Amino acid sequence: MKPTTTLNDPNKAAPASAGLKKRLIMLFLPVLVAVLLLLTPVPAGLQPYAWHFFAVFVGVIVGLIFEPLPGAVIGLTGVVVIALFSQWLLFSPAELADPKFRMPTEAFKWAVSGFGNSTVWLIFGAFMFAAGYDKTQFGRRLALILVKYLGRRSLTLGYAITFADLLLAPFTPSNTARSGGTIYPIIANLPPLYGSKPNDPSARKIGSYLMWVAITAACITSSMFLSALAPNLLALALVKSIIGFNISWGMWFLAFLPLGVILILTMPLLAYWFYPPEVKINDEVPKWAKAELEKLGKLSRNEILLLIFVCSALLMWIFAAAWIEPALAALLVVILMLWTGVLNWNDIISNKPAWNTFAWFATLVALADGLARVGFIAWLGKEGGQLLTGIDPQVAAVMLLIAFFLLHYLFASTTAHTTALLPAMLTIAAAIPGINMPVYCLMMVTSLGVMGIITPYGTGPSPIYYGSGYLPTKDYWRLGTIFGAIFLAGLMLIGYPWMVLMF
Repeated sequence: MKPTTTLNDPNKAAPASAGLKKRLIMLFLPVLVAVLLLLTPVPAGLQPYAWHFFAVFVGVIVGLIFEPLPGAVIGLTGVVVIALFSQWLLFSPAELADPKFRMPTEAFKWAVSGFGNSTVWLIFGAFMFAAGYDKTQFGRRLALILVKYLGRRSLTLGYAITFADLLLAPFTPSNTARSGGTIYPIIANLPPLYGSKPNDPSARKIGSYLMWVAITAACITSSMFLSALAPNLLALALVKSIIGFNISWGMWFLAFLPLGVILILTMPLLAYWFYPPEVKINDEVPKWAKAELEKLGKLSRNEILLLIFVCSALLMWIFAAAWIEPALAALLVVILMLWTGVLNWNDIISNKPAWNTFAWFATLVALADGLARVGFIAWLGKEGGQLLTGIDPQVAAVMLLIAFFLLHYLFASTTAHTTALLPAMLTIAAAIPGINMPVYCLMMVTSLGVMGIITPYGTGPSPIYYGSGYLPTKDYWRLGTIFGAIFLAGLMLIGYPWMVLMF
């Protein structure tokens, strides 16, 4: 018997060593970017603390793109660093000079502010809905029905998801409630039927394609209908107060109609080309689904209860938004599921994806809101207006739209984006002679939904699909760039000429 030696150890250790080196580089990169920006001279007109906050924010975004650590760890690190050094990163000299101002207390309040955001809790509720669908097997039943009739082709499943969102969109003023709370819990049961598992190479069989179609459909329908996204109503009020231009439900729908129809009809096919599922046609799965449905038998007590609860939530989201916050409606349903035994407390505390996404998105909301708090967004709008002085009105309008769209990289909430940037963009445009303001306003407001596609945190449902385990970080950022470019090009090449013709 030969004695064991360590002669081959260097060869065996080489891949591990290379992997460690790459991970260390990825860990160092966000820090390097942040430090380089911190050392860059502060731009004129901007407070040093605002520029320093922006430097850390960019470092966090770089970390989220390359993900050397889980996204929640990156986000939490950014929040803690800013809170610890809030004297130089978060608070103005005037605040610090106030003897009544308690810096440690205020820094902590800011650090945890994202955890009180209603969208964050609505996302958490959506994960709990999905847990209910999974535990009762009601989601499996609905998925089997879809597969039975449309499951022969992956492409037809993509269209089924898209049209389901389209039908709900005009009546659900929250895309997180609509897509995250209603669509996602159902379609999460589809991939396993094809042997496609999350956080696994098999995800590309069909799960990755279906999840990408679902989030893309949510973004398109959010732009298509005034009543499909909560910030749309806010945008409407801002346009009226700043410009004096009234946009009706019908005007909004007509303005986006040609582009919306084209995107709805082509998007599942585009996703099929850019992110193709490995399973394209399967004759056996629909037959198997039919047999599995027969095995499931009649609806169980818990399935019936879940159906009642989910329908109640949908009705509250559609008709009762004036009386109950959508996030509270979702939490009410979670409580009802716990009291009736549809879920138990262990199902809640053991749901790692839900808590991971909750922490990740809450920190991003705080960081993104902080950009507005320190005055960076206001400075950016002012500087942008000065750069456009003397430029052709049509060119200026296009540049403002592109800037408005791309600056969504800085926001973890469409509501925050609308609140912080839309007034500045409207004011800048109104000061430039020759801009067709009705068309410009319609272009701006109808872009709010589709811009959510560009990042894993760009709109409410994004963290839900990103956290599903079917959309790896690099794929999400790559596809977000591709589809974001398609949507922006569509706005300029199809939406703009159509709006000029009609309005």
